Parts: sequence; C-alpha cells; structure tokens
Amino acid sequence: MEFLPANLASLVIAFSWAINPAAGVSVDMIALAGLSFVLLTIVSLIGAQLNSVYDYELDSTDPYKKKIIQVMDQLGRGRVKRIVLAELLVSLPFLALLLYLKWKPELLLLWLAGNFLAYAYSVPPLRLKSRSWLEFLSLISALSVLPILFVYFSLTSFLNPVFFLFLIGQTLTVYSVIIPTETRDFFVDKAMKVETLSVRLGLIRASLMAIVFISAGGIISGAAFILALSSLNQLPLAIFLVVMAAADYKVLREFRKLLTLSRAYASSGQESVKREIVELSAKNPKWITLVSQAIVLMSIVFIVAKLWP
Repeated sequence: MEFLPANLASLVIAFSWAINPAAGVSVDMIALAGLSFVLLTIVSLIGAQLNSVYDYELDSTDPYKKKIIQVMDQLGRGRVKRIVLAELLVSLPFLALLLYLKWKPELLLLWLAGNFLAYAYSVPPLRLKSRSWLEFLSLISALSVLPILFVYFSLTSFLNPVFFLFLIGQTLTVYSVIIPTETRDFFVDKAMKVETLSVRLGLIRASLMAIVFISAGGIISGAAFILALSSLNQLPLAIFLVVMAAADYKVLREFRKLLTLSRAYASSGQESVKREIVELSAKNPKWITLVSQAIVLMSIVFIVAKLWP
C-alpha cells in the first residue's frame, strides 16, 4: 500500500487549490473528496498489482522485492488478475455516485485514462514501461497529473491558471524522485531489454535530468504558491516555502551523489561502484516521503491561508 501516501498527498494538494475562500469547506466537498480518494486508491491498487504480475521475472532478480515475489507465489498470478477485475467492478458504484453528485464528463475521462494507464503501463503488447518516452509520459500522468486533476475537478470547475503553473512544477518534482527508482532497476532492466527512459538516456543523463527536474519543479511550484498567497494578501505565509526548499535541497544532494557514482561507473565499470549506485538508489522511498511531506505541509498552509478569517 505504498501508494496511499502519494494519493493522500494528491488529495491534500488538489483540495488546497480547489477551495474557494468565500465559500469555505462544505460537507459536499468532503464527500466528493472522499469518493475521489477511494477511486484513486483502487486505480493505484490495480496498477500496482498488474505491475507485479507482469514484472514477476524482473522482480524475482531484485533482493529489495522479495516480499512482492513471496506474495505473488502464495496467491498465484491468475488469482491476482481475478482480484484486479473484482476491484474494477467494486469501483463502479463509487464512480456512479461521484458522477451523480458531480456530473462532469472530464471526471469520467480522467477515470478511464487512469485505468487505461494502470493496464497499459505493464501489460503486453502495449507495456508502456518499456517504451522510454512513452514510459515517461505515462508515469507523470499516472503519478501526478491525473490524480491531482481528478480530485480538483471533482471539487471545482474554476480554471485557475496559477494552479496549472503549480501542477507543472509538481509534475517535474514527482518525476525527479521517480528517476532513482529507475536507476536502482537500471542494470536489471537493461539486461532484460526493458527500455525505461533511464535506460534510454543512460545513468549519467538520467541523473542530470533528476537534478534539473527537482530544481525547476521546486522553483515553479514555489512561484505558484507565492502568486496565490499574494492574491490572498497572505504573502508572509510564504515563509513556509523554506521547508519545501530544504527538502528539495537535501534530495538534490543525494541526486548529485548518484551523478558522481554514475560518472565513476561509466569510466571504470567496477562492480563495487555498481553496487553503490543500487544501494544509494534504494533509499529513494525516503526521498519521496521527504519531498511529498514538504509539499503537503505547504498545501495545508495554503488551506489555512484561504480559510483565515
């Protein structure tokens, strides 16, 4: 259930931008947010399970994924596929209720897109995770753009350009912390001919992309918060952006270490350097947590700013 923190982050982020300061928070908003969160969770669960089914051979070579393999062996891949179908059917009443309370064609389209990506990312013949730039587009859509937009449009119809500016920055940040996950799997993916974007670019350029994306993402997201807080006459609360900056900087330092190791491996090819790359990349869940907690904190501050009497 490692995707639950990410979905909760998407919920809080979208909620903070969707709130109308004049109207405040209503029971309807809370109900709609709850329904959208349930649907996001089911889609994420389906995507994770399909990935485990169709990545069984890859995961069996990864010591960090022993528990996943054990669960798959206990359940059997056929049973997991049936569970996925059952979960999809279970989600339909929640979707119907959401659309009944807040009919919007874009919500249905976003839900369909999310389920399609959950399937197409891992399942042949599409298997987008093996198609470099399509893998990149599917990941940023599934992990950032679609979840946040789904919650946002379930709560409001207001098209705030500053929100979309923020979303660009957030998406860059999200993908930056996904790159080390691909780096950890780089050597196995390359051997198994799974062409993720990191495999396509190589370790050095992938590490450079992570550095550029987290730097640009933090700047763009921070600028969006400053603009939004300024419009609310709550600019002093922008001081909390220091937390976001500190989290991004700490992760950025780890990305620089990965870049240094990648360059060392490119010049030497030593197994010891390869192990260091894998071991450092394996710490990525901590980096994801740090960055997401910082953005959630800033989103809570933004909610307070909007509801401040």
